[in-house]
Amino acid sequence: MNDNNRNMILAMVLSALVMIGWAIFFPSQPAPETPAAVSQTEGMPAAPALPNAAGGATAGAAPELAAGAAQASNDPSASAARVGISSPALKGSISLAGGRVDDLELIGYRETLDENSPFVRLLSPTAGLDLAAVGSPAAPGANSGLTIQKPYYAVYGWMAAAGTDPALVPSPATIWQLESGETLSPGNPVTLVWDNGAGQTFRRIFELDDKFLFTVTQSIENKGDAAFSAAPYGILARHGKPDTQNYFVLHEGAVGMTDGSLLELKYNKITELSPINGEGPAEVINVTENGWIGFTDKYWMTTLAPAPGTAFTAVVKYAPGADIYQTEARMPMVTVAPGANASSSSYLFAGAKVWETINGYQDTPGIQGFVDSIDWGWFYFLTKPIFRLLHWLHGMIGNMGWSIIALTVILKMIVFPLARKSYISMAKMKELQPEMEAIKARTGDDRMKYQKEIMELYKTQKVNPAAGCLPVLLQIPIFFSLYKVIFVTIELRHAPWLGWIHDLSAPDPTSLWNIFGLLPWAAPGQGSMLHSFSLPVLAIVLGISMWMQQKLNPAPADPAQKMIFAWMPWIFMLMLGGFASGLVLYWIANNTITIIQQYTIMSMHGHRPDIFGNIKAGMSKRPSKAESKPGKGKGK
Repeated sequence: MNDNNRNMILAMVLSALVMIGWAIFFPSQPAPETPAAVSQTEGMPAAPALPNAAGGATAGAAPELAAGAAQASNDPSASAARVGISSPALKGSISLAGGRVDDLELIGYRETLDENSPFVRLLSPTAGLDLAAVGSPAAPGANSGLTIQKPYYAVYGWMAAAGTDPALVPSPATIWQLESGETLSPGNPVTLVWDNGAGQTFRRIFELDDKFLFTVTQSIENKGDAAFSAAPYGILARHGKPDTQNYFVLHEGAVGMTDGSLLELKYNKITELSPINGEGPAEVINVTENGWIGFTDKYWMTTLAPAPGTAFTAVVKYAPGADIYQTEARMPMVTVAPGANASSSSYLFAGAKVWETINGYQDTPGIQGFVDSIDWGWFYFLTKPIFRLLHWLHGMIGNMGWSIIALTVILKMIVFPLARKSYISMAKMKELQPEMEAIKARTGDDRMKYQKEIMELYKTQKVNPAAGCLPVLLQIPIFFSLYKVIFVTIELRHAPWLGWIHDLSAPDPTSLWNIFGLLPWAAPGQGSMLHSFSLPVLAIVLGISMWMQQKLNPAPADPAQKMIFAWMPWIFMLMLGGFASGLVLYWIANNTITIIQQYTIMSMHGHRPDIFGNIKAGMSKRPSKAESKPGKGKGK
């Protein structure tokens, strides 16, 4: 078997291993079982109190909130007035019950490609919205109705100092008053106020930019006769495990940055944390300077970020009895002298993980390492620059499909010196075929002598037989990295290319089963056994491109190897039909460029591939001239 065929088989075997490994390591995972009640331990600060099903408060224990099916009359957020949220990127409302941010839609993103599809809902309250309770008629989030979703919200408050009555600080069930502002929008903050009746007035100011960042300032005005101490906090609470995609390659769950260290915990791992101080499974990290903590989905995220330079305690925990996942940012204790004021500011990110946006927040206001909230994966040293290049190309070209093709060209140019050496080595190996056959005839069955003389021949002719393998090996991490970029970055979501390709992050929707839409029945849906055989257009083009790449070299003489060659393109065509269109497009472009490069370089060195001869030979049982006469390429 000549080295051209050996390299091709190596490429296909490695690619097959990629596909098989994908099926083994990235299957859907079963939902984790809810753990039993845990014992109490000591050593963690008391948790902020959150309302229970009756609308009261549970102090010092794991937070327990109303389940999604709780009666609206028992949940203070169901009947409390609301303040509208309206910006170019968000719409929704804030409940005056606890001052919760619990109604939020992303108006730049729809659930499906249908232009009438609902906007993506990020946050939801514990009970249905009372539309008449919204504080302003300009609250579009409330007036659009509420998509049924598990409760998910942000709430802020204060923890009373030791010896201070917890009733003197606002709890998540406290009913606030609107002191100023009407609708929260860019440049128009709103201020909530609550007086404890003992000399302390609490205020909460919400500000919002034109994208996804809230600035939340909590303050205490002390009109009492004695100093007053309390510690501010922020909480993100998520009732029940959300519907996740359950891919090994994708992180969904708690995410954070603590003094430069990235924290990632999937939901099932949160339930397995060690119990601390009776608060159930929890992880507590003391942050000295910079950090943030929150929950991430594939494309969306909510994050608590104290002001840069602020020490705080980051907490990830799970309340088994209430089935609530929670992240917290607990700030240091604040002491307010009589007649004085004290405040604490932090940020709430709630929106889409748009690279340009979160990278901007990393610069201003300075949320350290915020861009790492995107799941760059193990090959982050490749995925980050590949995405940056793709993002730049998209800015220049304006179409993500053509940008992927342009990216493929650039990547091929980068590895071209290695590819050139590989193809030159292939051409030289063809020239050496007669001498190698002579050595084989001379040495007979003496394998040791044969290998020794072959190595001497390589050394004399300055040929590296392994040179053709390196470009193939380089394709594996590049393939994985590009897959990661296409799979996790929101910039590819619902990004069109041309014709019928309206979403490069999704599989090609066409199918041979209905003659690509000409017949009046639907193609097999994703998840069905027949989906892999639906054969979309891009998958068929991919199979043809792999088949054409094979025909640059004669088929191997060995019947088993020849059969593998014959079937491999069509096996890959079936396997890749359900992959994202953007990735299949990359592979087609990569194969096309490879065909052009190999044909051109080998022709320049006197060994033009006999493509038509190889195709003809593959259709007959008789070997082609190229097969029967190794090293004699057609047309110098």
